[in-house]
Amino acid sequence: MINNDVLRSVRYMLDLNEAKIVDMVKLSGGEVQKSDVIAFLKKDEEEGYLNCPDGVMAHFLDGLIVYQRGKDESRPAQPVELSVSNNTILKKLRVAFELKEDDILAILESTGFKVSKPELSALFRKPGHANYRNCGDQLLRYFLKGLTQRIRR
Repeated sequence: MINNDVLRSVRYMLDLNEAKIVDMVKLSGGEVQKSDVIAFLKKDEEEGYLNCPDGVMAHFLDGLIVYQRGKDESRPAQPVELSVSNNTILKKLRVAFELKEDDILAILESTGFKVSKPELSALFRKPGHANYRNCGDQLLRYFLKGLTQRIRR
């Protein structure tokens, strides 16, 4: 899934403005200009649209975790994973919103997208594991839609 779509979705979900997104990126040690964030949030066909790079998305997701849960001073800061896949996005959102397996299954089911527990656990395994499975764009889209419905109620 395109990073810009994820950024727009989370922005809508939490009703964030551009300045708050810049602040969230800074929470994880990243740097982004407000003008770039405005360009990331534009639709593909709009003038001034920019693709959101993996580095910015990685810092945004890590900043989202700190924003939602607070900074854990007892643990050293984790290095930012600069390559962002759908699996990474799903994992980071799971941590940020403190979701359990049953929560994720309920969120997906609320949108009409059925996934079994073994299929879901395969998405959270490390790449290279025998049971690892790539998270598809459709699953991530339905998850974002269901999470948005859950949060904006």
